[in-house]
Amino acid sequence: MKRIFTAILCCALLAAAACTKTNPQDKAFEQAFVNITDVVPDAILEIRYFSTYNFVGDRIEGYLEPTALLTKEAAAALKAVSDDVVAQGYRLKIFDAYRPQCAVDHFVRWANDVPDIRMKQYFYPDLDKSVLFPQGYIMAKSGHTRGSTVDITLFDMNLEKEVDMGGTFDWFGVESHPDFCGNPETGEYTGDNSASPTGRSITKEQFENRMILRRAMTAHGFKTLDEEWWHFTLRDEPFTDTYFNYPVKQIKH
Repeated sequence: MKRIFTAILCCALLAAAACTKTNPQDKAFEQAFVNITDVVPDAILEIRYFSTYNFVGDRIEGYLEPTALLTKEAAAALKAVSDDVVAQGYRLKIFDAYRPQCAVDHFVRWANDVPDIRMKQYFYPDLDKSVLFPQGYIMAKSGHTRGSTVDITLFDMNLEKEVDMGGTFDWFGVESHPDFCGNPETGEYTGDNSASPTGRSITKEQFENRMILRRAMTAHGFKTLDEEWWHFTLRDEPFTDTYFNYPVKQIKH
């Protein structure tokens, strides 16, 4: 039993070290990436994977500090988005941006640990955990790891609270799709919630709030994802096939 425990401990330590050890690519990464708040100083950060309030229920490997990184190109585009929404009375609130590969590996291990359903009621109450990997909610590779993708919402400066999008970040289900209850291409609210397995819905105002964010992001160079209203990737991302493993921490230039 002692040998088994030692082996498990060693594996855990090796996995944790994967995002903390220095490698020759670190300097190149630091030259290509920036701290988002250095470029968009009024952005609000709520880095869910640094906390335990996420679908796993633990701090995710590779998140050493509650900060957010992006490629310089994506950060510059996000600054234009910020200027746009600030003029409308909002600020950007960021849940996640660049994500190291070791964090994605953590998600995969969690998905394969089917009995661990601590956070089911908050993020996937309508789904059996066993389907999360087969249905693509968890994948072995993520666009976030290429460094030009951001998970984001709006904060209303007049109401002094996060804008109501009709669903939480990282909700696994059709209710998170941009076309849920409406047509995101035209901005038309239809109220059609037939895709929801339990009859969940969002209001016209909640749908329009999603569209305000979508219009600002797409107007300044970001593309959308069909499954997540909060997820946007720079159209002309500089790294199209590179998956980085640099830890999430403040870059000191």
